[in-house]
Amino acid sequence: MTEDDIEQIVRQFEGAAKASLKAGFRVLEIHMAHGYLLHEILSPLSNFRKDQYGGSLENRMRLPLKIAKTLRSVWPISRPVFTRISASDWVEGGWDLKQSIEFSKKLKEIGIDLIDCSSGGNVPDAPIPAVPGYQVPFSAGIRKEAAILTGAVGIITDPHQCEKILDEGKADVIFMAREFLRDPYFPLHGAKILGEDIKWPQQYDRAKR
Repeated sequence: MTEDDIEQIVRQFEGAAKASLKAGFRVLEIHMAHGYLLHEILSPLSNFRKDQYGGSLENRMRLPLKIAKTLRSVWPISRPVFTRISASDWVEGGWDLKQSIEFSKKLKEIGIDLIDCSSGGNVPDAPIPAVPGYQVPFSAGIRKEAAILTGAVGIITDPHQCEKILDEGKADVIFMAREFLRDPYFPLHGAKILGEDIKWPQQYDRAKR
């Protein structure tokens, strides 16, 4: 990409945020993970630029931070902006937790509200230890060292597991995807398992007991 191309990318992100706001969305999340463009720019394994957007950590963060600052400026301060990152490439010499912490500190200065802590996706065949809660240490580390709210993801499927992560201060929120595909009513079932009496939708109330 030329620098003119980069400026166009920034404007496209800005336009997407404005369209999302007009459509009524209340939370904005900037995707900087899983080998997509902004992750490619952040990682030294995929960024070989020789200009102000490549090389040092400061340079590799330049475009993602510029986009984050632009989107925070057009999104109402009363509505949160999250940033999803891959906290590690899982490959030596790649993007890692240490860099993620420094990046998260800069995002906090801009006004980003929460870091959604995922990992991987930029390098094929990376040795990812995909076991239950394997990405929680990223959330815990960023939360502690960058003093910013974090979300934990990655094979979190049990209500007690969720509560333990939150109780131990390793994340502020749990994000779920595949477990909701398997069980769209996970919050209702999870509350029952944890002994919490929550209100069900009126249409489903007869199935509660």
